[in-house]
This record gives sequence, C-alpha cells and structure tokens, in this order.
Amino acid sequence: MQKWKLLSSEYICRAPWATLRRDTCELPNGKINDQYYVLEYPNWVNMVGITEDNKLLVIKQYRHAAGEIILEIPAGTMEAGEEPQFAAEREMLEETGYAFSKIEKIAELYANPATSKNITHTYLMQGGKKVQEQDLDESEDIEVFLVSMEEAKELLLQNKFGQALQSSALFYAFHKLKIF
Repeated sequence: MQKWKLLSSEYICRAPWATLRRDTCELPNGKINDQYYVLEYPNWVNMVGITEDNKLLVIKQYRHAAGEIILEIPAGTMEAGEEPQFAAEREMLEETGYAFSKIEKIAELYANPATSKNITHTYLMQGGKKVQEQDLDESEDIEVFLVSMEEAKELLLQNKFGQALQSSALFYAFHKLKIF
C-alpha cells in the first residue's frame, strides 16, 4: 500500500466553514487523477455531557442542509490554534451553560477521510453543573434538555440522534460507562 503523490492543488472556494480544493495526484499505478476534490472543514469537538445527577445533556437545533430540527449532543467548531479540550469546554459552556469536573477524550474520528480532512475530537464530560446561561452565536437557536441515561440509550438505539459522529460519540461514551 502506498500513498498518492500530490502533484498540485488549486483552491476553488475558500470560506470560513468550508474550503474546496482540487488536487492532481499520481496514483501508485502511475495514473494521474486530476479531478480529486477535498473539503477542508475546521476540526470540531463533540461532547457527551453527564450532569452531577447522572443525566445526559441533549440539544435540539435546526440544521439547514438537512432541513430538519435534529436531536444532538453539544458540539462545535474549534478556533484556529485552539486545543481540543479547551474548545470542548468552551463550546459546552456557550451552548448549554454547563461546566464539568471530569473531562476525558474518548475518540478522534474523521467524518469522511476520502473527501474531507477534518478531525472530530470526542469528550466524555462528567459532573456537570449549570453555571451560566447560554451564550449563543447569532445564528444559533439551541434548546437544551436533560434525559436519563436509560432514555438516552433508548434514543440512540432508536436512531433518534441525527448526526453520525455524535451517535458514534454516544456509543464510545456508553461503552466507557459500561451502559453497553
């Protein structure tokens, strides 16, 4: 198995939330692929937040690309140069108003390494306590609620969480917590 040789890159679109580039690559068999498109999204964080009384923080928000209001766990984009755990703590506080006494990274995943290069850092956060009100961006409208761990497990198994990497985060967390 060999890596492809990158011959050139051309940016087609550069925007804050997504950048598209076209790469020309030489494949190990010597063929040239001059139409390979790569999406450059920022890295992001997913947080499985469990409160002091053992409830899971769940959010709902409208997701325009899907055209639906989606059940999710808190998540967010990392700022340039930001450490993943700091981003996780910041995003959780902004979206939910909760801070946590125990934080552990449980996974690093690519959304789709064939066409995008961003990494999702997943954290299990325990001992959560509400310390402030939400501090949302102007485009965010997030409803926060708490569910029991049993209810969260059932929602996950019934495919009620709409984002694949967040479902993965819950499976990793529930395995770590011996819920599965």
